[in-house]
Amino acid sequence: MFIGHFAPAFAAAAINPREPRLGTMFVAAQLVDWGFFALATLGIEKMRVDPDATVMVPFDLYHMPYTHSLAGTGIWAVCFALIVMIWHRNILGGFLAGMVVLSHWLLDWVTHRPDLTIAGGEETYGLGLWNYPSIAMPLEIGITVAAFLFYIRRTRGPVGPPLILLAVLLVFQAINWFGPEPDSAGLALYLQALVAFAIATGLAWWVGENRYFTRRGGLAASSV
Repeated sequence: MFIGHFAPAFAAAAINPREPRLGTMFVAAQLVDWGFFALATLGIEKMRVDPDATVMVPFDLYHMPYTHSLAGTGIWAVCFALIVMIWHRNILGGFLAGMVVLSHWLLDWVTHRPDLTIAGGEETYGLGLWNYPSIAMPLEIGITVAAFLFYIRRTRGPVGPPLILLAVLLVFQAINWFGPEPDSAGLALYLQALVAFAIATGLAWWVGENRYFTRRGGLAASSV
């Protein structure tokens, strides 16, 4: 799953009227993927291109115990939640940010073939929805758009920035689905993914800085 990971980020930002805003929640949504590609660059976690891995995604993610085991994701989630709680002095915001991080494993469990672990052991898990494009594609677009609309409904501000963000996410997803397959896994692929995450997060920060909550009676309330 790619942009579907941002659905919990939109939902969490819509629930929490204070800091952290949408940009931080976007970091949370892909935090373990940031970690994975950074560790893969160092050769600590590993993947390879395998056209037969799944129908939709040609990646064999065969060693990622520190980021994509349930225990590993949980550690990332707790650490990020504590950082957000302390930095923003917001227990609810930190809790929601941590849950967004944790949601990454659950959403991957739905789409990945069995390549996820509980704590880096031999037994692997994954429902393999990537082998069923007619289900996986509308599901990913559907949850992302639904969460986006929930966020827009709960906040007020210029309509342009969020529409640009949504358009960029959809373009990224289209490239992910229909673009040419890479010949091999390596630094170029890892940097491409990190740049895509950075662009999405930067746009989300821009959106979050220009959206405001509304109190009953229609008065705008800053999310600070």
